[in-house]
Amino acid sequence: MDFSDRIQRVEPSATLAISNLAAELEAEGADVVDLSVGEPDFPTPENVVEAGQEAMDAGHTGYTSSNGIARLREAIAEKLRGDGLDYEAGNVIVTPGAKQALYEAVQTLVDDGDEVVLLDPAWVSYEAMVKLAGGDLDRVDLSPYDFQLEPALDELGEAISDETELLVVNSPSNPTGAVYSDAALEGVRDLAVEHDVTVISDEIYQQITYGAEPTSLGTFDGMADRTVTINGFSKAYSMTGWRLGYLAGPEELISEAGKLHSHSVSCATNFVQHAGVEALRNTDDAIEEMVEAFAERREFLLERLGEEGVEAPEPDGAFYLMMPVADDDQTWCEDALEEAHVATVPGSAFGAPGYARISYANSKERIGEAVDRLVDAGLL
Repeated sequence: MDFSDRIQRVEPSATLAISNLAAELEAEGADVVDLSVGEPDFPTPENVVEAGQEAMDAGHTGYTSSNGIARLREAIAEKLRGDGLDYEAGNVIVTPGAKQALYEAVQTLVDDGDEVVLLDPAWVSYEAMVKLAGGDLDRVDLSPYDFQLEPALDELGEAISDETELLVVNSPSNPTGAVYSDAALEGVRDLAVEHDVTVISDEIYQQITYGAEPTSLGTFDGMADRTVTINGFSKAYSMTGWRLGYLAGPEELISEAGKLHSHSVSCATNFVQHAGVEALRNTDDAIEEMVEAFAERREFLLERLGEEGVEAPEPDGAFYLMMPVADDDQTWCEDALEEAHVATVPGSAFGAPGYARISYANSKERIGEAVDRLVDAGLL
């Protein structure tokens, strides 16, 4: 059997590969502390679950209009206007997860040979999506600056040119938890306008922050018509398995991306979209409770690592921390899983060799146990 060149350009997701290996060890009876997963360990808020059940009972189980039900697109546009973005329902496509929204945006914007700039460390699927679209990657390393963008604007300026088609910005960031300053985003704006570059702003962790206030990139002067805003329900609303996300942008982008959307997934699941309306409008307390728990775990993890002499950049958002480990981070993570039964993700998968991504979407007790195991195994 012959396979397409485009599918052979990419590797399986490193994060899912670690999770799969951890699951195999658990099936064999091992007690694995999983600090690799990008998933909140909180249940979906009960009112959201009830809204989904009520929607099923009401018969909302068939196809919807391809871009999403009107109530949800209107609720999303209302949410985005609250963030300072001038969007209406017609500027929104509802997708089965934010990952699908990103895929559709990249496929719509990137041709064979187009240059796409990533900020490293970058979420693993950005690279795969660009390669599947035939794009070429140029990467800007933020590791020397504790993963902050502002001090790396000169390097970004060297990477972006009139030949650049697309820049991907993710703030708060997966895998670093960094929240980029307004000054950094203004620098992005200046470069995007100067070189006529489209920017994807991945804001999936927007509501999970600790003292920092992320600004939506599309709100800056000159960015409304060149920004694709991506968000979804998996993280803030703990709805990972529901698969619900969206992209928002200029109407001409929505028209073009809608072609791919209609010919691939058809539409997001009907009753899930109704649950999404409830999530947007009635879950502030649940989000606040979850973020408070993540904040406590973040402080606990940083304190425990500090006790072992490990200094890691403090994340201002999401629920990840990049921990410096051995130069061969892949081997370190494999040893951590096999010898200490602690699952982490190699930093090299994100373009940050020498680090491991730690997810603190786990209880303080399990996080503390993971650190103890790594110390006992001689890995910290």
